[in-house]
Amino acid sequence: MPSLKTILKKIRKELKGKEKVHGKAQEDMRKATSLSKQAILLIHQKRFNESKKLIEEAGKIILRLDNVSAKYPKIIYSGLFNAARQEYTEVNIFLKLIEESRFITPQEINVPSVDYVLGLADVIGECRRLALDALREGNVEKSEKCLRIMDEIYTELMGMDDAYMLVHGLRRKCDIARRIIETTRGDITQEVRRSSLENHLSELERFVRENLANLKKKK
Repeated sequence: MPSLKTILKKIRKELKGKEKVHGKAQEDMRKATSLSKQAILLIHQKRFNESKKLIEEAGKIILRLDNVSAKYPKIIYSGLFNAARQEYTEVNIFLKLIEESRFITPQEINVPSVDYVLGLADVIGECRRLALDALREGNVEKSEKCLRIMDEIYTELMGMDDAYMLVHGLRRKCDIARRIIETTRGDITQEVRRSSLENHLSELERFVRENLANLKKKK
């Protein structure tokens, strides 16, 4: 029979091992989240190749954590891991929308349905930023396309019926998304009106110039 000292020595070793796994896991979760956030910024800067490298790196970290979770589920499955997967989902959905105009599936990026849904809700904020960039470039058509995507995401999330209530945090994100969409709609409407007025003024200016020129010729 092992002595008490032997038993406790084994327990201490086990606890130290778990603490080491916990520390490494926390570090990896933060890194994966940070990489995904950086990748989103690079997408907005149209540096797609650089963004894809960071996304790939984040994906490898998340896969490694998934593998570790088989042995240490209580250590891995935490709020930080959920946040990392949601950020990873968001950047993947956003990039696929830009490159292929389609929604990537949870299976393609190997994330749970709940984290996919919450990451999808956050894409609305990135679409607003894209829409504002398009307005600054004078591309109203592109900004309107972004708004249509935002509307589609919001409408489909709200149409999930009972599942909508089962995803913790989705209601808050949808409330924020609704305000973002309405603000974006207002920004686009204002720009369309401004552009229309500018065109009318240009036409009026041209009309006045032509008529003044004709009057001078008659004299």
